[in-house]
Amino acid sequence: MHILVLQHARAEHPGKFRDFLREDGHSWEAVELDEGEHLPPSLDGFDALWVLGGPMDVWEEDLHPWLRPEKELIRSAVAEKGMPFLGLCLGHQLLAEALGGRCGKAKVPEIGVLDVHLTEEGEAGIFFDGLPETFRCLQWHGAEVQEMPDGAKCLATTEACKVQAMQWLTRAFSVQFHVEVESDTVANWAEIPEYADALDKAFGEGGAKRLADECAQEMRKFNEMAERVYINWMQAVSRI
Repeated sequence: MHILVLQHARAEHPGKFRDFLREDGHSWEAVELDEGEHLPPSLDGFDALWVLGGPMDVWEEDLHPWLRPEKELIRSAVAEKGMPFLGLCLGHQLLAEALGGRCGKAKVPEIGVLDVHLTEEGEAGIFFDGLPETFRCLQWHGAEVQEMPDGAKCLATTEACKVQAMQWLTRAFSVQFHVEVESDTVANWAEIPEYADALDKAFGEGGAKRLADECAQEMRKFNEMAERVYINWMQAVSRI
């Protein structure tokens, strides 16, 4: 499988998923949209689309004009071409908006290692197979999916953010939280001004170290969860 990966911050790459892709012999090609790289003129030659996180909001099209064509590419890939899709954080929100849903500012930003709960549909489906009903994960967002597109199912939730994971028909999956976490993830993301500001507001001085320590305590479980989600996604999209 050759995967097109859309990135919105160089530090926010596929993370732990890179190990699994390499081990399985898959390849991936990143487009760094925030640095002015262009979307490919055609999706020919790509077998799937992954859209990752970033510090911008989905509605900031005036500040980031590439958001508009990115949404159109996502819509075309998923709704027209039937490409398998995986979205993380901003990618989760972009999937919703590209297919007719709506995103907005969260009433309560979620930052930290927090619990996420599977819905009945999440427990019954393949994407979270092998995960417990409630699990801990890294959250780092101040926006959320407020209205899912037609045809979507909510797979996971929290009290502060109703749509933590989403499935659209049989080919597209997305999560608001992060499963791709590595040992240096927090340190790298804390260099991004918008993320650093969010950390300061959430934790005060020393927030980056506190969050890094929390992640370090959960890293083994994070990596196990990442592998499980990766395997489940591969199995789900192979049935298309």
